[in-house]
Amino acid sequence: MCGIAGIFDLDGHRPINPQILSKINNVLSHRGPDDDGVYIELGVGLAHRRLSIIDLSSGHQPLNNENSTVWVVYNGEIYNFKGLMDELKNRGHTFRTQCDTEVIVHAWEEWGEQCVTRFRGMFAFAIWDQNKKTLFLARDRLGIKPLYYTVLPDRQFIFGSELKSLLAYPNLPRQLDYFAIEDYFAYGYIPDPRTIFQNIYKLPPGHTLTLYSGIKEPKPKQYWNITFNKNSTRSEDVIGETLIEKLRESVDMRMIADVPLGAFLSGGVDSSAVVAMMAGLSEQSVHTCSIGFSDPKFDEAYYAQQVSQRYQTNHYDMQVDQNDFSLLDRLAEIYDEPYADSSAIPTYRVCELARQQVTVALSGDGGDELFGGYRRYRWHLREEKIRNLLPLNLRKPIFGWLGQVYPKLDWAPRIFRGKTTFQALARDSVEGYFNNIAIIPDQLRNSLFSEKMKKELQGYNGIEVLRDHANKGPDHPLSQIQYLDMKTYLPGDILTKVDRASMAHSLEVRVPLLDHPFVEWVSSLSPDLKYQKGQSKYIFKRALRPYLSDEILYRRKMGFAVPLATWFRGPLRNRVQSAVTEGSLANSGIFEMKVLQNIADQHLAGQRDHSAPIWAVLMFESFLRKNLS
Repeated sequence: MCGIAGIFDLDGHRPINPQILSKINNVLSHRGPDDDGVYIELGVGLAHRRLSIIDLSSGHQPLNNENSTVWVVYNGEIYNFKGLMDELKNRGHTFRTQCDTEVIVHAWEEWGEQCVTRFRGMFAFAIWDQNKKTLFLARDRLGIKPLYYTVLPDRQFIFGSELKSLLAYPNLPRQLDYFAIEDYFAYGYIPDPRTIFQNIYKLPPGHTLTLYSGIKEPKPKQYWNITFNKNSTRSEDVIGETLIEKLRESVDMRMIADVPLGAFLSGGVDSSAVVAMMAGLSEQSVHTCSIGFSDPKFDEAYYAQQVSQRYQTNHYDMQVDQNDFSLLDRLAEIYDEPYADSSAIPTYRVCELARQQVTVALSGDGGDELFGGYRRYRWHLREEKIRNLLPLNLRKPIFGWLGQVYPKLDWAPRIFRGKTTFQALARDSVEGYFNNIAIIPDQLRNSLFSEKMKKELQGYNGIEVLRDHANKGPDHPLSQIQYLDMKTYLPGDILTKVDRASMAHSLEVRVPLLDHPFVEWVSSLSPDLKYQKGQSKYIFKRALRPYLSDEILYRRKMGFAVPLATWFRGPLRNRVQSAVTEGSLANSGIFEMKVLQNIADQHLAGQRDHSAPIWAVLMFESFLRKNLS
């Protein structure tokens, strides 16, 4: 795993400052502590930080072809590189190393921009072709590896693996993007392609970007998308057997490494499935790592231990104190822009633990999106049944009124928290799903923002992110929200969380459930095989019954949560009160401070549970202090 950075003069005639290139590269040293390198010629500079995983003795980057006309910097792993290497050798290409990086160079020579369709893995890379005077950037299909870029007013193009790399460029404009702020307080993260700053972008997953001297406005080009709803006529037994075969293959490909390798093991279905496959493929005991919590409501250590014992893994666990909130400001440094998923704290800790034992860890991320595992999917499908009974022009006034008058019972079980359900039923499908996932509902978000902020938004609402994707996605209600999550929540929240937390510890994390052929195959299965008779992940769990106990497969999903409500009423009470009364938030002009104070007061008094909004506000305040003070 690595970090990449670069500078490209869009006018093609200005020299690159080597000190600046080294500066934006060295900011990424945590991503690659083992080696660094730069390549500069007129108008272009490429830089790289390396974490050595495969072919430890070679593979220095930037890496070039035989006559030094093609250069690459690359972050990730191409798991099918050996097969591609053989194919390219048969086509006359000469290799000097045994690493996957050199495959990218020769694949570009052979197939040009289409080379990206040949790669099976996770990647973000930049290729400079001297003969074509072309810079080509690409990001993997699911967005496992990040890539940021911007075009400065003087037409210098800057790119890097993390936002902090771009921010190290001298005098880079840091004007807040108000649309991104609305997105953040709706989703808890900023979906691709926006970032918190205007004119700085994330290259979306499954996209490439081609640049050359004189280009007016670089525009990303999509090379891959997810398709759904190709119903299978095979029996469930056959599908289950095929599923295990494909999962085993995906895991096997990700066990290639010249450094110690292990896995995260939470005790949930997805990570347990990965560990079960690894154990069957390895002659040695698998190294597994898990985090436990002192509060039993959040602790899954018992289940992780059960899987570890079954497969005789070398298990390492760490108990995190329920008051482990010391990372609040550290998170702002790691994620660079506002990020409000509090499970980043235990994720950081499990990466910290894993790095003490291994350099590469496999995870179970992606299983919920692939197989329909989130509880919110179940609620959405139930709401859809009601939506289908009544047209929107009847539902909107009836359920809209009920949503206004019904009390908000945050403390009650979900079945009694009807206010959110009524509000969702008064909307169409996409609006209803947005209402269910928004960390701060529309009405509260609207009251939270100042008049100045509302004027900047010009009527923009975060739902437009989902609408843009929904227009290109499937129609089936389950497939539609899976598609929306794979385009937003998966790359913007889940994969971002794991990438930054792991790279903070120079740990590579591989995600076999997001092997793109596996994703394509699972997505082609009937939705009924993913959610059946109230059972989520139906075919996945059925296929895994020979490998995992029913107690693991069919227990209630816990998630990777932390006790925010307790923190805010206890040890973080003063932090909350000071944040909503003075300092960065007040000076930003973005918020109605009285509304912020009221939210805090209601929570601290135990009248409402505003944990999610308060955490989002604290993380935004921490970002402002770090970047704009």
